Amino acid sequence: MKIAIYCRVSTRDKGQETANQRLQLEQFARKQGWKIANIYEDRVSGKRGESGREAFKEMFAAAARREWDCLLFWSLDRFSREGAFPTLRYLTRLSELGVSYRSFTEEYINSTGIFGDVIVSLLATLAKQETIRLSERTIAGLERARAQGRVGGRPRLSCDKNKILKLHAAGKSLAEISKELKISKTSVHRIVKRSAKENRW
Repeated sequence: MKIAIYCRVSTRDKGQETANQRLQLEQFARKQGWKIANIYEDRVSGKRGESGREAFKEMFAAAARREWDCLLFWSLDRFSREGAFPTLRYLTRLSELGVSYRSFTEEYINSTGIFGDVIVSLLATLAKQETIRLSERTIAGLERARAQGRVGGRPRLSCDKNKILKLHAAGKSLAEISKELKISKTSVHRIVKRSAKENRW
Protein backbone atom coordinates (compact mmCIF):
# COMPACT_ATOMS: atom_id res chain seq x y z
CA MET A 1 0.00 0.00 0.00
CA LYS A 2 1.25 3.47 -0.91
CA ILE A 3 0.84 6.01 1.88
CA ALA A 4 1.41 9.69 2.54
CA ILE A 5 2.53 11.12 5.86
CA TYR A 6 1.27 14.41 7.28
CA CYS A 7 3.17 16.15 10.08
CA ARG A 8 2.37 19.45 11.74
CA VAL A 9 3.63 21.58 14.60
CA SER A 10 2.33 24.98 15.58
CA THR A 11 4.52 28.07 15.54
CA ARG A 12 3.69 28.28 19.25
CA ASP A 13 5.05 24.77 19.94
CA LYS A 14 8.45 25.99 21.16
CA GLY A 15 11.24 23.52 20.63
CA GLN A 16 9.10 21.09 18.64
CA GLU A 17 9.92 20.03 15.12
CA THR A 18 8.01 17.97 12.56
CA ALA A 19 11.11 15.72 12.38
CA ASN A 20 10.10 14.11 15.69
CA GLN A 21 6.73 13.03 14.27
CA ARG A 22 8.13 12.16 10.86
CA LEU A 23 10.77 9.73 12.24
CA GLN A 24 8.24 7.64 14.18
CA LEU A 25 5.67 7.70 11.39
CA GLU A 26 8.28 6.56 8.85
CA GLN A 27 9.39 3.72 11.14
CA PHE A 28 5.79 2.64 11.71
CA ALA A 29 5.01 2.68 7.98
CA ARG A 30 8.04 0.53 7.18
CA LYS A 31 7.08 -2.02 9.84
CA GLN A 32 3.69 -2.34 8.15
CA GLY A 33 5.39 -2.89 4.80
CA TRP A 34 3.91 0.30 3.36
CA LYS A 35 5.61 2.37 0.68
CA ILE A 36 5.91 6.08 1.55
CA ALA A 37 4.88 8.05 -1.53
CA ASN A 38 5.15 11.55 -0.02
CA ILE A 39 5.58 13.46 3.24
CA TYR A 40 3.74 16.74 3.89
CA GLU A 41 4.85 19.05 6.67
CA ASP A 42 3.31 22.25 8.04
CA ARG A 43 4.58 24.57 10.75
CA VAL A 44 1.41 26.52 11.40
CA SER A 45 -1.61 26.50 13.71
CA GLY A 46 -3.97 23.58 13.15
CA LYS A 47 -6.88 26.00 13.61
CA ARG A 48 -6.13 27.49 10.22
CA GLY A 49 -8.13 26.09 7.34
CA GLU A 50 -6.86 24.41 4.21
CA SER A 51 -6.00 27.71 2.52
CA GLY A 52 -3.76 28.66 5.46
CA ARG A 53 -1.73 25.43 5.39
CA GLU A 54 0.22 24.96 2.19
CA ALA A 55 1.29 21.34 2.76
CA PHE A 56 -2.24 20.40 3.87
CA LYS A 57 -3.65 21.93 0.69
CA GLU A 58 -1.07 20.17 -1.46
CA MET A 59 -1.87 16.89 0.33
CA PHE A 60 -5.55 17.08 -0.65
CA ALA A 61 -4.64 17.92 -4.24
CA ALA A 62 -2.48 14.77 -4.36
CA ALA A 63 -5.27 12.73 -2.74
CA ALA A 64 -7.63 13.88 -5.52
CA ARG A 65 -5.09 12.59 -8.05
CA ARG A 66 -4.92 9.27 -6.12
CA GLU A 67 -1.15 9.47 -5.79
CA TRP A 68 -1.35 7.29 -2.67
CA ASP A 69 -3.87 5.05 -0.90
CA CYS A 70 -3.76 6.07 2.74
CA LEU A 71 -2.86 9.10 4.87
CA LEU A 72 -0.96 8.53 8.12
CA PHE A 73 -0.79 11.31 10.69
CA TRP A 74 0.53 11.55 14.25
CA SER A 75 -2.79 12.41 15.95
CA LEU A 76 -6.12 14.01 15.11
CA ASP A 77 -5.13 17.33 16.69
CA ARG A 78 -2.02 17.38 14.48
CA PHE A 79 -4.21 16.74 11.45
CA SER A 80 -6.64 19.55 12.33
CA ARG A 81 -7.66 21.68 15.30
CA GLU A 82 -10.54 23.49 13.63
CA GLY A 83 -13.16 21.59 15.62
CA ALA A 84 -15.08 18.35 15.21
CA PHE A 85 -17.23 19.41 12.25
CA PRO A 86 -14.43 20.74 9.95
CA THR A 87 -12.24 17.76 10.91
CA LEU A 88 -15.04 15.36 10.02
CA ARG A 89 -15.43 17.14 6.68
CA TYR A 90 -11.73 16.60 5.90
CA LEU A 91 -11.85 12.91 6.81
CA THR A 92 -15.07 12.39 4.85
CA ARG A 93 -13.49 14.14 1.90
CA LEU A 94 -10.54 11.73 1.98
CA SER A 95 -12.96 8.79 2.03
CA GLU A 96 -14.91 10.22 -0.91
CA LEU A 97 -11.64 10.51 -2.84
CA GLY A 98 -11.06 6.80 -2.20
CA VAL A 99 -8.26 7.43 0.29
CA SER A 100 -8.17 5.87 3.76
CA TYR A 101 -6.58 7.44 6.86
CA ARG A 102 -4.98 6.38 10.11
CA SER A 103 -3.83 8.08 13.28
CA PHE A 104 -0.57 6.78 14.76
CA THR A 105 -1.33 7.58 18.40
CA GLU A 106 -5.11 6.94 18.28
CA GLU A 107 -5.59 3.38 17.04
CA TYR A 108 -9.36 3.75 16.91
CA ILE A 109 -9.09 6.48 14.24
CA ASN A 110 -8.41 4.07 11.42
CA SER A 111 -10.60 3.87 8.33
CA THR A 112 -8.57 0.93 7.01
CA GLY A 113 -9.99 -1.37 9.69
CA ILE A 114 -13.37 -3.02 10.13
CA PHE A 115 -14.57 -0.18 12.36
CA GLY A 116 -13.97 2.56 9.78
CA ASP A 117 -17.68 3.37 9.36
CA VAL A 118 -18.15 3.41 13.14
CA ILE A 119 -15.41 6.03 13.52
CA VAL A 120 -17.02 8.29 10.90
CA SER A 121 -20.41 7.93 12.67
CA LEU A 122 -18.83 8.77 16.02
CA LEU A 123 -17.10 11.86 14.62
CA ALA A 124 -20.37 12.94 12.96
CA THR A 125 -22.12 12.68 16.35
CA LEU A 126 -19.37 14.72 18.01
CA ALA A 127 -19.62 17.33 15.26
CA LYS A 128 -23.39 17.55 15.73
CA GLN A 129 -22.97 17.98 19.49
CA GLU A 130 -20.39 20.71 18.92
CA THR A 131 -22.83 22.57 16.63
CA ILE A 132 -25.58 22.29 19.27
CA ARG A 133 -23.23 23.59 21.99
CA LEU A 134 -22.19 26.55 19.83
CA SER A 135 -25.84 27.38 19.17
CA GLU A 136 -26.68 27.12 22.90
CA ARG A 137 -23.76 29.39 23.80
CA THR A 138 -24.87 31.97 21.20
CA ILE A 139 -28.46 31.97 22.52
CA ALA A 140 -27.23 32.19 26.13
CA GLY A 141 -24.99 35.12 25.19
CA LEU A 142 -27.85 37.01 23.52
CA GLU A 143 -30.16 36.40 26.49
CA ARG A 144 -27.49 37.66 28.90
CA ALA A 145 -26.98 40.76 26.74
CA ARG A 146 -30.74 41.46 26.74
CA ALA A 147 -30.87 41.03 30.53
CA GLN A 148 -28.11 43.63 30.82
CA GLY A 149 -29.99 46.01 28.55
CA ARG A 150 -27.87 45.43 25.48
CA VAL A 151 -29.40 44.58 22.12
CA GLY A 152 -27.62 42.52 19.47
CA GLY A 153 -26.94 43.67 15.94
CA ARG A 154 -25.49 46.90 14.60
CA PRO A 155 -25.61 49.93 16.91
CA ARG A 156 -28.33 52.43 16.09
CA LEU A 157 -27.29 55.53 14.22
CA SER A 158 -27.24 58.57 16.42
CA CYS A 159 -27.89 61.73 14.40
CA ASP A 160 -30.04 64.84 14.39
CA LYS A 161 -32.65 64.38 11.66
CA ASN A 162 -33.76 68.02 11.83
CA LYS A 163 -30.16 69.23 11.47
CA ILE A 164 -29.67 67.09 8.38
CA LEU A 165 -32.85 68.44 6.78
CA LYS A 166 -31.93 72.01 7.71
CA LEU A 167 -28.48 71.71 6.12
CA HIS A 168 -30.00 70.10 3.03
CA ALA A 169 -32.58 72.88 2.75
CA ALA A 170 -29.73 75.40 2.97
CA GLY A 171 -28.31 73.92 -0.23
CA LYS A 172 -25.57 71.69 1.16
CA SER A 173 -24.84 68.49 -0.73
CA LEU A 174 -25.24 65.04 0.80
CA ALA A 175 -21.46 64.62 0.84
CA GLU A 176 -20.99 67.94 2.67
CA ILE A 177 -23.64 67.05 5.27
CA SER A 178 -22.08 63.62 5.71
CA LYS A 179 -18.66 65.12 6.32
CA GLU A 180 -19.91 67.83 8.67
CA LEU A 181 -22.01 65.52 10.87
CA LYS A 182 -19.57 62.59 10.60
CA ILE A 183 -22.18 60.10 9.40
CA SER A 184 -22.39 58.06 6.21
CA LYS A 185 -23.64 59.58 2.99
CA THR A 186 -26.09 56.65 2.71
CA SER A 187 -27.69 57.57 6.05
CA VAL A 188 -28.03 61.22 5.00
CA HIS A 189 -29.60 60.19 1.71
CA ARG A 190 -32.05 57.85 3.45
CA ILE A 191 -33.25 60.57 5.86
CA VAL A 192 -33.61 63.19 3.10
CA LYS A 193 -35.46 60.74 0.84
CA ARG A 194 -37.81 59.64 3.64
CA SER A 195 -38.57 63.27 4.53
CA ALA A 196 -39.34 64.13 0.89
CA LYS A 197 -41.71 61.15 0.67
CA GLU A 198 -43.51 62.12 3.89
CA ASN A 199 -43.92 65.71 2.68
CA ARG A 200 -45.55 64.49 -0.55
CA TRP A 201 -48.32 62.97 1.53
